[in-house]
Amino acid sequence: MTVASKRGKAPASKTRPHPPARTPPRINPSESPLAWLRRRKDADGNPLIGAAEFAAGERFRSDYTRAGLMPRLTVNWDQPFSDGGPGGVGHMLDVAIDARKRVRGILDMLGPEMGHLVIDVCCHLKGLTEAEADRAWPRRSAKIVLDMALRQLARHYGYGDHVAPSRRNGTRHWAEDGYRPTIDGDDIAD
Repeated sequence: MTVASKRGKAPASKTRPHPPARTPPRINPSESPLAWLRRRKDADGNPLIGAAEFAAGERFRSDYTRAGLMPRLTVNWDQPFSDGGPGGVGHMLDVAIDARKRVRGILDMLGPEMGHLVIDVCCHLKGLTEAEADRAWPRRSAKIVLDMALRQLARHYGYGDHVAPSRRNGTRHWAEDGYRPTIDGDDIAD
């Protein structure tokens, strides 16, 4: 007789429980200076930054994070301790390499002043006042420079006045509106 059955408990099942379903990461909109600028209205009642500029800043933040350029605050337990083979400490994923290339290209395009400001505000989540103090800029100048940088970033990503739909919000395709053929005939019901 097993110990579990002596205590009146059923023996443990040999099947492993299913892992919990993956949920998307929660985003705290109050932590992002871009979200704050998006919520704030100007004198005419329009947001201080548009949807395209906000999406471009968040996309840059995503690339910057994927590139592994954010400073770590804790030990990285995801990496194995061996140097050999794929997935070792010395091996960098293709995703990170591609993201670093994209970030480098964007920073080259923006130049040092706008590029460093975009990194501070979008990636390191510094407020505009703190960014101005770090650079010894006059008040409200960071907002103007950030606005120019985000507009250039939105053009780089191909965002016009509207934001391209994400993969979760709908299928993206190359065709224009009305590209589907029509079928003439009385035998097809609507």
